[in-house]
Amino acid sequence: QVQLVESGGGLVQAGGSLRLSCAASGRTFSGYTMTWFRQAPGKEREFVGSVTWSAALTTYADSVKGRFTISRDNAKNTVYLQMNSLKPEDTAVYYCAARDGSWYRTPRYRSPDEYTYWGQGTQVTVSS
Repeated sequence: QVQLVESGGGLVQAGGSLRLSCAASGRTFSGYTMTWFRQAPGKEREFVGSVTWSAALTTYADSVKGRFTISRDNAKNTVYLQMNSLKPEDTAVYYCAARDGSWYRTPRYRSPDEYTYWGQGTQVTVSS
């Protein structure tokens, strides 16, 4: 049984930083894509960024590129989302998701519908 558990959310002022963690368990994730999504009140869930477990390739939404960084720690089976220069518009519930399947040249899997496993979410609030 795959489990994803997010942590690290909270309240931060604009311009500040947070690091979210996603602890993954239940199987080996080689060949998987691990992704962060977010959902603000009244909006659809949107893609933030992904990392491929095996090759650690990353891709990001334009809105966070240059500010957010995704990484993974094989030994800890954990994926991280380092968020810098936070803006009020980054306020949302952040979800970790996983799916079998990876990519190499062209990033794939940006739709929530393409993901099998989800965490419970962690709230990030950025005050102005």
